[in-house]
Amino acid sequence: MSLSNITRGLLIAQLKKVLSKESLLQEPETMRPYECDGLSAYRQLPGVVCLPETVEQVQAVMRICYALKVPIVPRGAGTGLSGGALPDSAGVLLVLTKLNHILEIDTQNFCARIEPGVRNLALSDVTRPLGLYYAPDPSSQMACTIGGNVAENSGGVHCLKYGLTVHNVLGLKIITVEGELLEIGGKTLDSSGYDLLALLCGSEGLLGVVVEVTVRLLPCPEYAQVLLAVFDDVAKAGSTVSHIIAAGIIPAGLEMMDKLVIQAVEDFTHAGFPKHAHAILLCEMDGAKTEVIEQISRVQDIMLQSGAFELRVAKDEAERALFWKSRKSAFTALGRLSPDYYCMDGTIPRRSLATVLTRIAALSEAFNLPVANVFHAGDGNLHPLILYDANREGDLKQTERLGSQILELCVSVGGTITGEHGVGIEKLGGMCMQFTSSELTQFLAVKTAFDEQGLLNPGKAIPTLHRCAEFGAMHVHQGQLTFPELERY
Repeated sequence: MSLSNITRGLLIAQLKKVLSKESLLQEPETMRPYECDGLSAYRQLPGVVCLPETVEQVQAVMRICYALKVPIVPRGAGTGLSGGALPDSAGVLLVLTKLNHILEIDTQNFCARIEPGVRNLALSDVTRPLGLYYAPDPSSQMACTIGGNVAENSGGVHCLKYGLTVHNVLGLKIITVEGELLEIGGKTLDSSGYDLLALLCGSEGLLGVVVEVTVRLLPCPEYAQVLLAVFDDVAKAGSTVSHIIAAGIIPAGLEMMDKLVIQAVEDFTHAGFPKHAHAILLCEMDGAKTEVIEQISRVQDIMLQSGAFELRVAKDEAERALFWKSRKSAFTALGRLSPDYYCMDGTIPRRSLATVLTRIAALSEAFNLPVANVFHAGDGNLHPLILYDANREGDLKQTERLGSQILELCVSVGGTITGEHGVGIEKLGGMCMQFTSSELTQFLAVKTAFDEQGLLNPGKAIPTLHRCAEFGAMHVHQGQLTFPELERY
């Protein structure tokens, strides 16, 4: 459904009073760049695009939309991978990238106040000369914004030790659907009342629009070192992750790549990754130099005992940076292997890594679609990438079915359908797999408490019970999820 001519006319007339000509896009050719986020398989032109430059302009836009009952879809840099910023053709796409100022760096309290459009990496670039940095580091950190990180509760390659966005945010200022400015949390470590800060992190734009974030800054570690371990079997690499954590060692980062990813990344960055390997682990330790050296030695022993046939410690800081650049370039590099790929995001208990990776390989064979695996192994956050060709009849549908089965697999071993990409439109069916009708009813009640008319990012993140009734991809047998495509394995 699109905006009626009458409503569109009223909306644009009022928006023109609060936004400059450059900040209000109405024509299809100017709105085309905003038709999707990183999940490009789904596209939709917005009704109108607004690019406010101040908090007051955001408030004005929200009030106008609320009065006219027009849906609002917040958007950051558009790097999300779940369709969370897919526009509504009957609504306003509220793009917050012009709110991109660092408002304060407080070196005494180790925090910073920033606007939502500040890029993730830009914050650390500014604070590093002061001996501080912002820990969450998604692979898209060169482009993604802190506001978008809050919306999706993003993680990154160092989330094992330093946590997700929710663990590094101290305060938020949000605009409610009615246009009211709320301040939640702040520079203190705790506040009274309900923990609305945790509720809002990962709320995917359904409860309010973030216009300011107070984030925790950490001292730059004295020393960091990364170890590369090579395996001839994916399951061995998966088991090694559990052995490292069981030994009481918490790496700063513990990442895994399978053969497809290794080959693509090596051709892209030339980091010296062994293309013959079936899997590699990147394990980084940081802290006091003597402690790091001792822990690296312990991890080397564990990896050799777990089946690694080659170990390599980065010879200097430049090689360490190259290893991580290669890992963070994985999604880009895989574009060289296939016209399209579909990036999944499920989290499982670490003990199940070997089992789940083996089952994913079997599903890949059953569906005749290659699956490349690159993920945050330390916290079990998987990112299987299904390679397909959208121009080939039926490929996308088959890919979606495979993706659904991978999420079912994650849930069946006690995991969850998303770790950091969010639900968006992509995983609405997955929500029906993971949660009961009473749990979904509670989610919807929280949504209604913030947004009674359902104007904020409608149709995302929380499926209606009617939607779950229509969802037919889940197979249940005696209370257990089953996988028909794997019956012959």
